[in-house]
Amino acid sequence: MKILKFLPLLVLGSVLIVAGCSKKDTKLPVSAEKMDSVVSPLLNTEGTEIGKVTMSEDSQGVNISIKAEGLAPGLHGVHIHETGVCTPPSFESAGAHFNPGKKEHGFDNPKGFHLGDLPNMKVGDDGKGVLQVTSAELTLKPGTDKSLLDQDGSAIVIHEAADDYKTDPAGNSGTRVACAEFNKK
Repeated sequence: MKILKFLPLLVLGSVLIVAGCSKKDTKLPVSAEKMDSVVSPLLNTEGTEIGKVTMSEDSQGVNISIKAEGLAPGLHGVHIHETGVCTPPSFESAGAHFNPGKKEHGFDNPKGFHLGDLPNMKVGDDGKGVLQVTSAELTLKPGTDKSLLDQDGSAIVIHEAADDYKTDPAGNSGTRVACAEFNKK
């Protein structure tokens, strides 16, 4: 009988002990420098907005997120270009691929790859495509040769065909069909 009288106190004490122990085991998130996202409209060869490209940086590197529509179904080469200017219809204003290390093109190139190389983006039968990739080699912070927000900025360019990941300079990916420009704030 005496045990039943103290049972509520024993239960409450057990709960408090367990709760106290679980707090000790809780891991707090690592504090990382917060960078604002930079967002740019994705333009087609007519200068019409067909999507958005977002870049942000965290402790893992630069995160690139592309959402597009109105593209031909299939695989499309995607590259970072060296200049943040997207003048339709050819987007040649974006310059060559972003390549501060002076490497050759392509993930499968024995002399490559360079920092402007990104994976192909798959576009569905509905003309919509999404690509999300993170690169630990890039930065959005000005002042280094690996910064995408240097003096002349950079651009994300989508090509008409798939990148073969080995042919220099653009992976045999054809003409430029969409572009998003990024420049320092």
